[in-house]
Amino acid sequence: MNKNLLLGILLLSGLLMAFEVTLPDLVTAASKAPQKATGNKAAIDTALRYAQAIAKGDKIMAGQLDFACQYKHLTMLPVKPQAIDASYEDCWQELTAGHAPLLKRSDIGMNILWPSTGFLVFYGDDLARTQASAFVMDVLGLSPPGTGLHLTVANSRSISNGSFRLNRKEKIIGVPTTLVELAVHYHDPLTSPVAYGPGTVRWTNTITRERRAIKSITTQWIVFTGLKKYGFPRDSAVFHLPVRTTPEAPGMVADRIPFTTETSRALPDSLVWWGPDDQPGTLTAAAAQASAFPELRDRVAMLNRILIIDPHQIDALTILTRNLHAVLLREAAQNHQLLVKDPALSVTVNEFYWNTSAASTRLDLSNAMEMGGFPQPTPADFLYRLLPALETLASIRPEQLDCRFQLGMAYRWNNDQVPMIETFDALVKDIPNERKTPKAEALVQLAWSRINKVAWNRILHDPDSVRAYEDAYASSVIAELPLDKFLAEYTMAYSMIFMPDYGDKNRMLQHLTAAKRWFDGIPGKDDEVWRYFLHSERLMAVLKADPMFQPILASAEQPKG
Repeated sequence: MNKNLLLGILLLSGLLMAFEVTLPDLVTAASKAPQKATGNKAAIDTALRYAQAIAKGDKIMAGQLDFACQYKHLTMLPVKPQAIDASYEDCWQELTAGHAPLLKRSDIGMNILWPSTGFLVFYGDDLARTQASAFVMDVLGLSPPGTGLHLTVANSRSISNGSFRLNRKEKIIGVPTTLVELAVHYHDPLTSPVAYGPGTVRWTNTITRERRAIKSITTQWIVFTGLKKYGFPRDSAVFHLPVRTTPEAPGMVADRIPFTTETSRALPDSLVWWGPDDQPGTLTAAAAQASAFPELRDRVAMLNRILIIDPHQIDALTILTRNLHAVLLREAAQNHQLLVKDPALSVTVNEFYWNTSAASTRLDLSNAMEMGGFPQPTPADFLYRLLPALETLASIRPEQLDCRFQLGMAYRWNNDQVPMIETFDALVKDIPNERKTPKAEALVQLAWSRINKVAWNRILHDPDSVRAYEDAYASSVIAELPLDKFLAEYTMAYSMIFMPDYGDKNRMLQHLTAAKRWFDGIPGKDDEVWRYFLHSERLMAVLKADPMFQPILASAEQPKG
């Protein structure tokens, strides 16, 4: 072999071996995280002052520290100083244009959050893509009326030089670039910004996703230094949004000014949420304040805000469920339009209205505001918000019987067939026998849950119709109040509608006759109310079909003249 050729091969082999030895070291070195910058006080100070200027609504200071704004001034034709001052308004409008979508309220039904009017900052699904200034926008930074916020430096480090050119004919300029991390801390859990909770996914529009209040988040800001020698008025500025550019010619790509490896943005993994232990006194005081608000919208908004921070806050759950249950009963009264003077009888009539509606058309209980395109919340909206609040309250306060009664009825009105029966079945077992009145009420409510199941499923041989009769009979045995006696007798008669051949018609007539006798003993009774119960659609269809029920029908006839 040629001696020179052999020498060349040996030399090439040596170079390859050296490259193989060196390459892993080069990869390791390149993969190491950049070291924290030291002594870059100017960049840190610029980032802090810029974020604070945005939070305070200081348009001039924000513009003076904004790279895009200063670049625009530098590359404009010579203009008078007052024109430059006026242009800061334009810079501010460009900077804050991205904030507007985050301030648009999208509250539907009873999912509204406090503040119920004014600005609510909600980041939605776009938190990772949201510009950094949105986390310190002036509606958050002003205090009052906003939450107020404060900033702390979390970290800073040098990154690859940012680059730009002042015009297309000049060479590209590279400037030292620093990434500054600022932690944003919000003062008030009641008005801080909101985002979707961790792990929530948008499956369908009908699923209410968890929302949570943000306590703090870390943002990163890209700061250029060494700008003064290129004609900038300040030596450092924040690259927040790119400069608006146009292509040199149609069809060409516009210049990217400036070019950087990072952008000013939030770090979603740094989110810290407000929790129950942060300001419990504030939440308790807010619940008391909410109960005094004259408007339901404001009450629910404040209570919802409390519950996204502490889902088990007793006061908020109690006030919310009490209000929503009451407004559902009020909606029933507006629909049946009966004037019932006795409070206990009024509640019974309103509950009966939803019992029969839930097992028939149930349109009001299914068609929510968003689905129907209505301008105001519907009974369905009240019910959908009431149910989860009652479930939570009942789980942490099982001894609170009124809450469990309301939960069982809410299940029934929502046609949740298994839990509407199980809830009252558990109540019947948990209430001691010596507490006759609540026991009788639980038994008759259990009977109505069974009746609604049979009525909706339209299976007339369902054994639950017989069980409903038995529950109502057990209620009649222990009931002490005329209203409870009336309900028990009426429920037994009503349950027989769904038995084969209507069961024993003579017995149905006996129960209705007894129901009228007990009804007449109710304080504040009204014949119009008795007529309403007797004229219930399903019951009236049976009564009119047989002459033997004429005597009981006569008891509901309006007097002539």
